Amino acid sequence: MAGICEGRVVIVTGAGRGIGRGHAIEFARQGAKVVVNDLGAEVDGTGSSEGPAGEVVEEIRAMGAEAVANGEDVSDWEGAKRLVGTAVDTFGGLDVVVNNAGILRDRMLVNMTDVEFDSVIRVHLRGTFAPMRWAAEYWRERAKAGETNDARIINTTSPSGIYGNVGQANYGAAKAGIASMTVIAAMELGRYGITVNAIAPAALTRMTENLGFGQDAPERKPEEFDRNDPDNIAPLVVWLGSTESAGITGRVFNVHGGHISVAEGWVEGPVADKDDRWDSAELGGVIPALVAKAAPNANMLGRRT
Repeated sequence: MAGICEGRVVIVTGAGRGIGRGHAIEFARQGAKVVVNDLGAEVDGTGSSEGPAGEVVEEIRAMGAEAVANGEDVSDWEGAKRLVGTAVDTFGGLDVVVNNAGILRDRMLVNMTDVEFDSVIRVHLRGTFAPMRWAAEYWRERAKAGETNDARIINTTSPSGIYGNVGQANYGAAKAGIASMTVIAAMELGRYGITVNAIAPAALTRMTENLGFGQDAPERKPEEFDRNDPDNIAPLVVWLGSTESAGITGRVFNVHGGHISVAEGWVEGPVADKDDRWDSAELGGVIPALVAKAAPNANMLGRRT
């Protein structure tokens, strides 16, 4: 039986290891032709290696599917353009972009340097924007030429970005920006036959193992389901990349193990409106009462306690 992404051309960034590798393998299993993008860098973004992407390509080809490795830096403007070009030149087109690449430079705010802040913002936020931008241009030109698109962009935000996490002001800011950019891009690109969604995944990877993720989980028997396996994230992403997901856009999904939920964004809560300009001195009797009525912020699981 053909897979749900049969014949679709997919770019997955940061696909050499962890969650991204799982995406690439599952897309191939479901019939897609995959551009496996990865710098092969360390978790903090330093260094590079051609090995991880090439290994994933070999694994995909051993399955009888098609894939090509790409080592471009997705946060580099021209590199992102070349990445899109690799898909088009190699496989004749492009249907899906999955923005997954990222690094960590965790530090408490009072100790964080500008370099640590800027490097994370660049890789995550710019490294999501740039591939989106060049892919959107490709699809827009197709639409202007009278061709139809059934295209997908799937971005990667994080619970740290949409709910917050201590020690990750840089990472959380980038991931919150990605969530917002996803919603806005969905509004702008729908006219060209493009949907844009995001996931906020939770899994045990190189990026989370030093944060203590999963350490409080009970000991698991070998035959039991591993909720923290990064490969658990791929089915949702691959479905979002398929033609079946055409009616879904501008949404952010939480995913961990077999648990999938829709993240509901900022909404207006309790209101005070005097239909006139407030005097600063009178707000002491207003703002605390509003906050007392408001729902508390969600925790890292996206739940209010």
